[in-house]
Amino acid sequence: MSFSAPLVLPISGPPVRDGRIVVREGRIEEVGTGRGEVHYEGILVAGLVNAHTHLQYTAMAEIGSRVYASFEDWARAFDLAYFGGQDGSWNSAHREGVWDWAAGAMDGAWQCLRTGTTAAADIVTDPEALVDTPLGGLRYLEAIGDSDASWRDGGRGRFLDLLAKADGISPHAPYSLDTGVLADLARLAAERGMRTHIHLSESVHEREFTVHGSGPLEQYVTKLGLDFAILREHGSGLPPTAYIDSTGLLGPGCHIAHGVDLTAEDRALLRERRTAVALCPRSNHVLGLPGPDVAALLREGNPIAVGTDSLSSSPSLDLLADVAALRELAVRQGYHEPDLDQRLIEAATLGGARAMGLEHEIGSLTPGHRADFAVFDLDPFSENPYRSLAERGAGRCAATVVGGSPLTEMT
Repeated sequence: MSFSAPLVLPISGPPVRDGRIVVREGRIEEVGTGRGEVHYEGILVAGLVNAHTHLQYTAMAEIGSRVYASFEDWARAFDLAYFGGQDGSWNSAHREGVWDWAAGAMDGAWQCLRTGTTAAADIVTDPEALVDTPLGGLRYLEAIGDSDASWRDGGRGRFLDLLAKADGISPHAPYSLDTGVLADLARLAAERGMRTHIHLSESVHEREFTVHGSGPLEQYVTKLGLDFAILREHGSGLPPTAYIDSTGLLGPGCHIAHGVDLTAEDRALLRERRTAVALCPRSNHVLGLPGPDVAALLREGNPIAVGTDSLSSSPSLDLLADVAALRELAVRQGYHEPDLDQRLIEAATLGGARAMGLEHEIGSLTPGHRADFAVFDLDPFSENPYRSLAERGAGRCAATVVGGSPLTEMT
C-alpha cells in the first residue's frame, strides 16, 4: 500500500514535494516521491504524539470547560467530581459506578485519533482504564496519595499487582506522595526497566511546599488527611526539581509534565539529567496558571514535547491547539527566531516520541517505523508549512493513519 500528498513532512528530514509513503505490514518501507494508491490533498505529517494526558477523564469535560482562580480551586472541583460528590482523599477506596473509566479512555483515544494524534503518554489512575486502544505510546500507572506508612501497609503491594498491565510508572507529583514512596518508585522503575512520568513545577505553590512545607498546597494536602515527612519536617529545603532529583526520579528515562515554574537552575538540571518537559499551556490556563517559559526552554535547548492534559482541565484533546498556544506564548516572551514553528511541530511529534523512549518506533516518517501519520486540510504550497500547522492546524485534521490503516478502517 502507498499513500501520497502534495507535501509530506517526515520530521526526520526536509519536506518532500509530491511525496509518497510506501507501507508494508504496517511499517514504512520507503519515503519518496510519486503518486500513491491513496492520495490526499493537504499536508501529510508524521502522527502527532501527545506527551501528557489522562484519557480516563474524558467524560469529565465539564470540569475543564471553565477557568479557575487557582490550581487548588480546580483540584477541589476535580476531587468532588472524581469522588462522585463525596468527600474523599486520594488513597480512598475506589467507588464502583461513579465513572466508567474504560469508556472514558476509549472515547479519549478516538478523540485523539480524529485530531491527528497517533500515540500518547497516558496516565492511568484507576485500573479499569488499563484498556487496549488503537493509540500507540505508553500507559503509565499512577501512584498518588500514599504516605510512607500506607505504602508499606499495602499500597505498594496493590500498585505492584497492577503494574504488570502498564508500560510505565507515574508518581503523581511532589505534593501527593511521601518522600520514601517517590524514591521507591524510582527504584522500581530502574529494576524493571520502565520509564517514569511526573507532574512537576505546575504552579509556584509547589516551590513553597517542597522548600518550606507550607502554603496553599500544604493546606490542601493537610485537609485530605495526608501525613508526609515533608510536612512534619517543615520542608526539604529544596525547590521542586531538585527535590524530585534527590529521590532518583529524574533522568533520561523520565519526562515531566507542565514545567510552568522552572528557574534557569531548574532548566539546567533537567538538561543535565536529559529529562524532557511536556508542555500543556491550555491546561495551565484553565487552572489559572501562567504558561511555561517557552522562549527560555527553546533558547537553552531543553528537550520539549507537547501534551493536552485531560478534558478535566483542557478544552479538547487536539494537540495542535496546544501548539498554537505555545507559539503565542513564545512570541509574547520574545522568541522570534525563524525556527520556532518547525521546532514546535517537532516537539509535537518526535519530541513526544523521545520523551517516551519511542523515537525509533514513532514520531517521524522513517523507514522501519510504524506507519503512523495524519493529513491536515491546509495549503501544501504555503511558504512555511510548519507555521501553517502550528497556527492553523487545530481542527483541520482530514485523515489519520495508524499502522498503515486509515481511521475509517478502524472504526
